[in-house]
Amino acid sequence: MGISILREIIQCFKKECESKGWKASEHEDWVKIDNEYHNFLWIRTIHPSSLKQIAEAHKCAIKEGISYRVVDITYTALLLTDPPTDQLIQVIVENPAIAKKTAIYDLSCGHLDKTTCLKLNKTDSKVFLEFESFLQKKLGVDCRPIPEALTKML
Repeated sequence: MGISILREIIQCFKKECESKGWKASEHEDWVKIDNEYHNFLWIRTIHPSSLKQIAEAHKCAIKEGISYRVVDITYTALLLTDPPTDQLIQVIVENPAIAKKTAIYDLSCGHLDKTTCLKLNKTDSKVFLEFESFLQKKLGVDCRPIPEALTKML
């Protein structure tokens, strides 16, 4: 999935969130509900050590008017345009603290067909569950868990 398509998906999803009364950033890719920030990071790939740093820092600068302020990010979704490595999956599976706060969505379309998105989401994020529903309802993309066999082997 290309970056321009991903940008369009996120923009449409943020509009959907706003229709629910949730606050969505105009400039960044986060949604806020009940004082919790749900951040979307779209990247090709990420090194496991970088994931650990992001998960441990859980901070983000958000724009307010002409200035920025730093907020705590409650949940982070990694929207990958390349398939996640086994090592990346392993970091999440083996670290419950990271798994509770970080979800992975493999939007590389390198699966059985182009209407499947593999996910690893053990968070309690209402926004991420809504994102999965949005992908299904609006785009016909089925979010399926990364196979248990793979996550248990690691």
